[in-house]
Amino acid sequence: MQIKNRQQLLTIVAIAAIALFAGIQLVLSPLQKVWNGRATRISDLRKNINRANMLIQREQLPGQSIGRRWQQMTNNALPNNTSAAEQKVFKAVDLWAQNSGVTITAITPQWKHDSDDYMTFECRVDAAGDLGKLSRFLYSVERDPTALKLELVELGARDKEGQQLSLGLQLSGLVLTAQKQ
Repeated sequence: MQIKNRQQLLTIVAIAAIALFAGIQLVLSPLQKVWNGRATRISDLRKNINRANMLIQREQLPGQSIGRRWQQMTNNALPNNTSAAEQKVFKAVDLWAQNSGVTITAITPQWKHDSDDYMTFECRVDAAGDLGKLSRFLYSVERDPTALKLELVELGARDKEGQQLSLGLQLSGLVLTAQKQ
């Protein structure tokens, strides 16, 4: 009888081992994958909540409001009227030239309709003067609050000694055409 009991015991142990292996493979592993996926999702959501809380705190800090910054940027954008926008850029270039003492030799404007929400006004400005005047001119361009981007700067000599220089600028201005909400 002991042999029969031993065979039954080994059969029961073998069936239990197979059931345990199947249980691990069919139940425990998928549950562990789901658990890890949820843990990752919870971690990502906590990061998003922390970012949102930081944005809310930044909005509440004095002087660092995102809304105020956007309002400042939209106020400094070029007007939604093409002739008014051109006039604003031409006046700015004239003011920069007067303040720095450079001579404007050419201004070439061009409009680009990139999207329904905005247009860009590209303007090529050619100027002449000495190094000090041209550097003051460039400084004025960079410091102006108008929404103009300095795309390209070309500098060249107009005489053999390099005392008179020519400056070519490519400016790009933003015109917001979307309706204000």
